[in-house]
Amino acid sequence: MVFITTQSLQAEINRQSRLSKDIANEQAKISTGIKIDEPSDNPQDWVQISLLGRQQSINEAWKSNLGFAQARAAKAETNLNDINNLMTRVTDLLVTASSTSSGSPGREAVAKDLEGIRATISDLINQTDYQGQPVFDNTNTINVPVGAGVSLEAVPTRQSISENVIGTRSLDQILEDAINAVRTGTDTDRSNALSDARKALDHVIVAQSVQGVRSQRMEDVGTRLSSSALALTERRSTLEDTDLTETITKLQNKLTTLEAAQAAFARISRQSLFDLIS
Repeated sequence: MVFITTQSLQAEINRQSRLSKDIANEQAKISTGIKIDEPSDNPQDWVQISLLGRQQSINEAWKSNLGFAQARAAKAETNLNDINNLMTRVTDLLVTASSTSSGSPGREAVAKDLEGIRATISDLINQTDYQGQPVFDNTNTINVPVGAGVSLEAVPTRQSISENVIGTRSLDQILEDAINAVRTGTDTDRSNALSDARKALDHVIVAQSVQGVRSQRMEDVGTRLSSSALALTERRSTLEDTDLTETITKLQNKLTTLEAAQAAFARISRQSLFDLIS
């Protein structure tokens, strides 16, 4: 009879110990805001949370790649805008040269100005950043992965901007011919140089337009990545975050149950001791 009573008391102690542990777990859920701390808490949801976490990491990597591509695109747009402004200046100078007498200081000043523009445009086309990354890709564009099976072209190649601008003539050759036309050419040469400069400007404008399309596509991808990140966060929150109302209710119920069990245990313990003494 004593053995049975001792066994029953030990079982009750074990039950209260488990209940105390459950209470501690519920309190941890409230304090951390996380309801699943280890796989055994809910194996099925744990697997989903792990998969969601992996996808979130991949999504962040894509967003980082997109940020890199957008930074390059912004710099390319800036340089193209500067080239546009310089080529517009070239057309203005050629108009000025056409109304300036041959051999005059004014015409030589125009030639010198054109030489400076030619050098600046070359610098803009071949420019690199502080890490040595070229503003414009060389020969082949570098595609940046920004999604599952999705890669974006961030910038054009320098060759697409500077080469084959008019036939096989490069932008640099067009500027060189304009300088020669101002210094030693005929009126016809200067007129042709002005026409070529305007065509070269149109070429740059087209390149700017294409770059704008690239930037818009990157913006669209960024919107999709942000939406995807939000959906992943919400889904993970549904599986992982503590429902405070539900958890507090469970905690209160378990605290009440433990208090009642402890009170009953105390009475039973006193009675069992009295039976042994008697």
